[in-house]
Amino acid sequence: MRALVLNLAERTERLAFQAAQLDRLGLAWDRIEAVTPESVSPPLSDAYWSRWQRPMRPAEAAALLTHAQAWRLVADSDEPRLVLEDDAVLMPAAPAFLARVESLDGIDHVSLEVRGRRKLLGDRHPEAPMRRLWQDRTGAAAYLLWPAGARKLLARQARAPSLADGLICAAYDLVSWQADPALAAQLDICARYSVAPPIETTSSIGCTGRSSLSELDPAARRRFRARRIGAQFRMGLRRLAHPSATRREPALDSPR
Repeated sequence: MRALVLNLAERTERLAFQAAQLDRLGLAWDRIEAVTPESVSPPLSDAYWSRWQRPMRPAEAAALLTHAQAWRLVADSDEPRLVLEDDAVLMPAAPAFLARVESLDGIDHVSLEVRGRRKLLGDRHPEAPMRRLWQDRTGAAAYLLWPAGARKLLARQARAPSLADGLICAAYDLVSWQADPALAAQLDICARYSVAPPIETTSSIGCTGRSSLSELDPAARRRFRARRIGAQFRMGLRRLAHPSATRREPALDSPR
């Protein structure tokens, strides 16, 4: 299975890290040039960007469009791909897992990562170490995507924007699974799992200010808040629809 590495041109240290990591693991890969905040299209003034739960920051919009580039490549192919943000750290067992799942049928998406939050997990897959993922809450740094799943994500993205991970987490039409144990973590959270981060990193999203609802007119604030409440309500219904599922954070597989 080939990997698609999402990488900003100036993040040369991250690209070098990914090249070394993927070569060491024996995984073929291609680079996708990340969209920059300055090249977001349509521009953030377009009405499209006002359809989420709050105003989106330029870096968040750029990240969504970057993932969408990967989704289009997968949608136009006939096989799954591993999508990696350039700060994702893979565990040594990842290649064996990829080889095991790439020929399985009836799968749209597999999350490889953990990020400090519990997930709603169902039954274990009969042929691979993963569990049915009914509700995730965050994370789009390392995931497998099949063509059918890519087309579903692109259809959602065309209707309304979101954070990239938020769009995946809210895509309840995806047949999603979670690697268990997990096989990836982002550089900024490695220490939580007793993994020494291979390089230092800063977030290109986290370093920018958050958009404020207080700056909007009352009608716009009401629309954003209604969408937020609706999303929370849907997550609650998702939990009720799967009473036998458990909410827990998967363990991260050994880095050795």
